[in-house]
Order: sequence, then structure tokens, then C-alpha cells
Amino acid sequence: MKNKEPLLFLVHRIPYPPNKGDKIRSYNLLKFLSQYYDIYLGAFIDDPDDQHYKSNVEAFCKGVYLESFTPLMAKIKSLSGLIRKEALSIPYYSSTNMQKWVDITIEKNTIKQCLAFSSPMAQFLQNTSHNTLNIMDFVDIDSDKWQQYCNTHKGIMNWVYTREARYLFEYEKQVAKEFSASVFVSQQEAQLFQKMVPEVAEKIHGISNGVDIDYFKADFVSDSPYHADKKVLVFTGAMDYWANCDAVIWFAEDIFPKLHKENPNFEFYIVGSKPTEQVIALKSIPGVYVTGRVEDIRPYIKHAFVCVAPLRIARGIQNKVLEAMAMGKAVIATQNAIEGIELPNILKDQVCHSVDDQIEMIRHLMDNESRQAIEICSSQWIIEHYSWSNTLKPLITLIKG
Repeated sequence: MKNKEPLLFLVHRIPYPPNKGDKIRSYNLLKFLSQYYDIYLGAFIDDPDDQHYKSNVEAFCKGVYLESFTPLMAKIKSLSGLIRKEALSIPYYSSTNMQKWVDITIEKNTIKQCLAFSSPMAQFLQNTSHNTLNIMDFVDIDSDKWQQYCNTHKGIMNWVYTREARYLFEYEKQVAKEFSASVFVSQQEAQLFQKMVPEVAEKIHGISNGVDIDYFKADFVSDSPYHADKKVLVFTGAMDYWANCDAVIWFAEDIFPKLHKENPNFEFYIVGSKPTEQVIALKSIPGVYVTGRVEDIRPYIKHAFVCVAPLRIARGIQNKVLEAMAMGKAVIATQNAIEGIELPNILKDQVCHSVDDQIEMIRHLMDNESRQAIEICSSQWIIEHYSWSNTLKPLITLIKG
């Protein structure tokens, strides 16, 4: 496409590799928008392993600025929020160098449209003197996620999480009022925020996550990473993320032992990078395996009996659910895990509300005919409704103003 307009895209973490948590959305936004705009990308690197991904994102960009920091120093810096009476997430990502790059890049390239991904990145557009059309992709209502955290903690952490929820919501509200439009990862998430901030309801939009249907496909071929003749229940996700840790600990301790006692052929695999000590300790439970980081998640999905998503804390759309469905797997999910994903009636029965519900559904899927009907429907539904090219189209209209 010739004569593409410039677009500033600010992301809190380099949007690569494209198979890790929130990077799935930011990477696909970058890839999609590069078809229509000359992208100038500003992002942070908080993991030394991500340093060598610069060339991967440069392939989609006209210009790239990456700034490294260590999480420990960022946490220390974030404490200034206590004095300023602001959410700790904001000073965590504050940067004079990033602000200078933003100002120079906007002026030098006559940029009129900007997209910020994750609420802390809004500060760099708020603090510039340039007149641009600004779009905010909040992804999730992060303040509500902190509120969920505080509901499950006591003592000092309860106070920290309660404070962050309160101050971050005030910041989210401020950004939503100042920016031209705000985007959330699902219609349900957008509607919830509209109720929370009704004065800007007309500027709030839901733009769903999607799936790379050419990568996560039902006919993917690979060797099985599992023991032969075992029925594997698999959970995939970053295992240093508290909500994921809570989910697998709950499933491994309260749900899986009952299934394993009934049928010793059941195994539970926890697949994801940086497992915490609590997660690693789950290996002491018979039939539970913790893999740590794997090069390719697809074989673990493809050869599983079913995928599980027993999330008790969640916001927005769970990529792990979409990916498993795209590969034609039945997914046993809690209401929180399935929130924001539109499902046909045949798949709604997979949504579970209790320990007994999950056990009963897994028993039900022992019937091959029932499971195969769900698997076929899952793959077809994702292809028709959740490809990235379809889900992200409304964003172009918002950016054009």
C-alpha cells in the first residue's frame, strides 16, 4: 500500500514473541496495522531474553525505539506513586527518554494518530504538547483485576491491591475522558466500563482478540509430548502470572486428585514459562507435571485429551481458550475464563461453576462421540468468528476518526 500515513504505537512490553500473554494482542495489532500505516513503535523491554527480538518488530515498522529496564528498579521507582497519590503502575513505566522519543517522533514525522496499548502508556500522550488523535487500548479493566486480587489477600497486600484498584480506576477514567476513543478486549468488558464511566460511554468500544488460524489449526501435525495411552488434561499460560497460578493450584489440589483416583490414566500438565515455587511444588501430586517453558505450545494442545481453564480471577478474553478451540479441542472452563467469548449453544455446556461441574464435564467427555462433536464445532466457530483479520477491522475506523 503506497503513501501510508504514519501512526505512533506505544506498548508497555515489546510485542514479541507473539505467543506470550498480552503480547499476542499487541503483536497482532502491530502486524495488522502495518498493512495500513507506517508504524513508529515505542516499547519497553523488561526481560533480557527479549533484547534480540528487535529485528522481528522492525519488519513491521518505519521506526522503532526500545527501552530496557529491570523490574526491581521499576518497582522502586513506582513507590513515588505513594507520594503523588497515583496508581503505582504509572511511575513504574514513567521514562524521560521515552517521552523525548515520543515528542521528537511525532514532530519529525508529522504524526496525527496515536495508539497506546495498556493504560500506563497513556502518560506519554498526555504529557506531549502535540495535537494528535489518541486511541487507548486498555485491553482489560486492570483496576477491576486489582480489585479481584485484594478480595483474595489479607494484610498489607490487601491494602496495596485495594489502593491500586482505586487509583488505577481514577486514572483509567481520566484517560477515557481525554482520549478520542477507548478500546477493550470484548464487548462485555466494554459494556462493564461504560457502566462504570457512563459519561464517556459513547467513546468506549469492544474489539475482540482473535486467533492466528494459520498457526493454531486443527490439522496441525506433531509427535505427542505425553506418555502413551494417558488422558492428559492441560493448562497453558505464563506460570508467573498470579491468576494462572491460582487456577492450576486450585485444579491440581481440589479437582484433579478426584479424577485421578477414579482413573489413574488421567494426567494433568501445567505448561508455561517461569513457574513459581508453589506451582513447581504441585509435581508432588501423583499425575501432575510442570513443564516450564516449551518451544512450541501446539503439540501440548493438539495431543491433550481436553484443555482446562479453571480461572477464578480473570479479565477480558483468555487467549488460551481461543487457541485451544482453534485447534479443535474441548475446553473445560470457568465462567471467568470464558467471559467475553461468544459461544454456540453446543459449547456453552462446557462452562463450569464449581468443582463438581468440572469433574462431571470431564467424565462426560470420556464419551468419544460427544467430545468429537464439540471439537469439530470449536474449530469451525473460531475460524468463522475469531480470526484476527475479522476482529481488528473496526479499529481502522476509530483511528481514522
